[in-house]
Amino acid sequence: MKNLHVEGHFKEDLTVIDKTLFINESLVLFRHQAKQNLLYADYIKNLSIDVENVNSLHQIPFLPIGFFKSHQIKTEQFEEQFIFESSGTTTSINSKHYVKSIDEYLQNAEENFNEFYGDIKNYCVLALLPSYLERSNSSLVCMAEDFIKKSGHPMSGFFLQNHEKLHETIIQLESVGQPTLLIGVTFALIDFAEKFQMKLSHTFLLETGGMKGRRKEMTRLELHQILTERLGVQQIHAEYGMTELLSQAYSLGDGVFKTPKTMKIFLRALDDPFDIWAEEDNRDQAGIINIIDLANKHSISFIATDDLGKFSQKGGFEVRGRIDNSDIRGCSLLSV
Repeated sequence: MKNLHVEGHFKEDLTVIDKTLFINESLVLFRHQAKQNLLYADYIKNLSIDVENVNSLHQIPFLPIGFFKSHQIKTEQFEEQFIFESSGTTTSINSKHYVKSIDEYLQNAEENFNEFYGDIKNYCVLALLPSYLERSNSSLVCMAEDFIKKSGHPMSGFFLQNHEKLHETIIQLESVGQPTLLIGVTFALIDFAEKFQMKLSHTFLLETGGMKGRRKEMTRLELHQILTERLGVQQIHAEYGMTELLSQAYSLGDGVFKTPKTMKIFLRALDDPFDIWAEEDNRDQAGIINIIDLANKHSISFIATDDLGKFSQKGGFEVRGRIDNSDIRGCSLLSV
């Protein structure tokens, strides 16, 4: 990541994932959830799938993400410690994720971040998430709040609509060379960049997606062009997460996401939900994203999303938008 002026804090060479271990853990977790998650068990039964005959990741059935809107998805019975809820719209039915342990979620989120960027304690964390701060059950706000706390920097914090204070804070941090993470929802970052033109050398931007009807939808290329020109950075980083997941993937630039050790991406054909392929299958076509999230051990680890994607020739995956007729999520994705 040679263009970011925080090289000393950035892990350029990520640890190679032990693929065999991931496969084994996924299959063990699949068999457990196939028995202990009642909804998933019914889903598998209706597909006439013999659990004992599932011996590869490609054979695992992925539960449609829409079930998070209509059911309590739990593996075994437990008293949830927290309920993450999607923002959606005033007329939509929101997804709910019943979280057994908030500490497990926060620990995993920190480890995912550290895998790509190094210790969160190296950064001052500034969060520009105005629409999400209005909700007490946002997983994104929960993660950002924890990052702010764990950074330990006295200037870390949330910024609602006070762009002047944010600008002043960034100028102070830049003046002393403090590596800084500015995490923000898309429309808020654009609003800020239009008010203040800067040349950032020690700050990197992490956009979380989402226009939520606040501004005209634009492509990721258009968004990144505005932000790079106005804020003087060469790359815009991005986070790919959602209410239904406990893990996050990260893009270090160019809209290409890499997964942490707890997560793996598959794609399924647009016309056949059981035609599934992984990055290593080298199939050069777009599909709909399926996700294995090992951190979702208390809910469901095998999710068929409504997001369009394609594996990148650079390694990793790109997000291309959403399939037709699916709900617009509060943290909506940008098109390419």
